[in-house]
Amino acid sequence: MLVDLSHALGAYLIDVFVKRADWWLLLGFAAQAMFTARFLVQWIASERAGRSVIPLAFWYFSVVGGLLLLVYALDRRDAVFIAGQAFGLFVYLRNLHFVLRDRKAKAASAV
Repeated sequence: MLVDLSHALGAYLIDVFVKRADWWLLLGFAAQAMFTARFLVQWIASERAGRSVIPLAFWYFSVVGGLLLLVYALDRRDAVFIAGQAFGLFVYLRNLHFVLRDRKAKAASAV
């Protein structure tokens, strides 16, 4: 039974990661890498500061990763994935807008 399970799992993984490999899969992995990079950037910035910090790069990685994942989800025609990424992208863009607006206001008041 364990051999059958191992064989089935191996066949599944080969099907998902090898047989179905195409440019869309590569885009999906690149998008996921961008999305994951935002956490690494935030973690490193927080460790350096010794407190929780959300650097500007976090929002840029969020937007790029979210947009690429949305494109990937649209190709895959996955309604749950599309809705989640579309909403997340809206939130990331809105937060980026607030951060850039506040930086611009701060720079203007410093002059």
